[in-house]
Amino acid sequence: MTATVITGCAIVTMDATRTEYADGYVVVDGPLIVAVGNGTAPDVDGAVVVDGSGCLLTPGFVNTHQHLYQWVTRGLAVDEGLFGWLTALYPVWARMDEEIVYAASLGALGWLARTGCTTTMDHHYVFPSAGGDVLDASVEAAREVGLRFHPTRGSMDLGRSSGGLPPDEVVEDLDTILVRTHEAIAAHHDPSFGAMLRIGVAPCSPFSVSAQLLIEAAGLAREHRVSLHTHLAETLDEEAYCRERFGCSPVDYLDRLGWLGPDVWLAHAVHLDDSAVKKLAATRTGVAHCPSSNARLGAGIARTRDLRDAGVRVGLGVDGSASNEAGSMLEEVRHALLFARAAGGAEALGVRDALELATLGGAAVLDRSDEIGSIEPDKLADLALWRVDDLPHAGIDDPVAALVLGSPPPLDLLLVNGRTVVDQDHLVTVDEETVRGEVVAAHNRLIRR
Repeated sequence: MTATVITGCAIVTMDATRTEYADGYVVVDGPLIVAVGNGTAPDVDGAVVVDGSGCLLTPGFVNTHQHLYQWVTRGLAVDEGLFGWLTALYPVWARMDEEIVYAASLGALGWLARTGCTTTMDHHYVFPSAGGDVLDASVEAAREVGLRFHPTRGSMDLGRSSGGLPPDEVVEDLDTILVRTHEAIAAHHDPSFGAMLRIGVAPCSPFSVSAQLLIEAAGLAREHRVSLHTHLAETLDEEAYCRERFGCSPVDYLDRLGWLGPDVWLAHAVHLDDSAVKKLAATRTGVAHCPSSNARLGAGIARTRDLRDAGVRVGLGVDGSASNEAGSMLEEVRHALLFARAAGGAEALGVRDALELATLGGAAVLDRSDEIGSIEPDKLADLALWRVDDLPHAGIDDPVAALVLGSPPPLDLLLVNGRTVVDQDHLVTVDEETVRGEVVAAHNRLIRR
């Protein structure tokens, strides 16, 4: 790979001392950052030189919770809360197949890239019996778009006939889930430094999976040293469900089953009391904060400041595209800040705190702090170069404030593993117009079914 030198830009490194440069440079060689500093960049033979004047360079964003397949079911059940929304959409998702999931994944991943995301997870938990290999379809889409990918093999084994929320047609039996999850780990997990693909294990939620599935999934994940993920404490309805069915809070329920720990992160974690916050901190359990989806579904506002103050690892997630039609990582940064302040006052979250959630915070949640999340030598070259000298941002004194509080700026360049994925605010790894057409066709096929 040709070396790249980005020069003349403001830089937020997110290193241990939170170093920032008003006029700095970064040198990339292959997949790695090899130098970062202030002032004039060194000469590098044969390097591609990118003039970053008028731009802000940040680490690439890390998306810690997403459902890619939902990109083709946006705009449905728009005035429902979580349980009503799920009830409306489960029958639609039950008719997906690998071609539809592939198109949905291309669309969602492409827009994540356009909004500064370089690493994303995916929580796929709907596996129609006649749908083909939908997990592999998302993996192939991520490979084409060029994002660093953490898919999780989700699962549900509690259909309505067993007291769960989803219809029976979209759940699997326990033995099938364990076999398919093991196969997914064997096929896709790469634990090596710089890996572009890592797998996780992710039973869906307390109201759609059995205790036995949670226990055995955790055992399988820990046997193979992969991460664990699930939805938790998203709504007050879930809180009531857990107290009625299990006699305890959602966090205490997971703790009872041996689920909490440094290899676990939870999506949402909106409704937590003080003891739950302390328990997550004590067990080093991570949280994926999804402010836009939580607002769209009326779920509430997570206690971001309290979680951070307690020492909980917190990252950001766009969640499913059907509960966050924007699907933008940059929007999550802005909303995390605004909602935290709306709930806790102006000091609840600073602009750099919000940016940290999307970078270092996400890297910590996905257990990749030694590889991504900051701009430092020997870390992976996952970088986002934002133009902040255009009309909407010109004159904003602080470029970080321009990025977080201002209108979404153009993305001049996105590097993933040193490879260009976005250039001049356009995807270069896949054709945007082709992807747009495939998304529309997949949506229409699914709705007709």
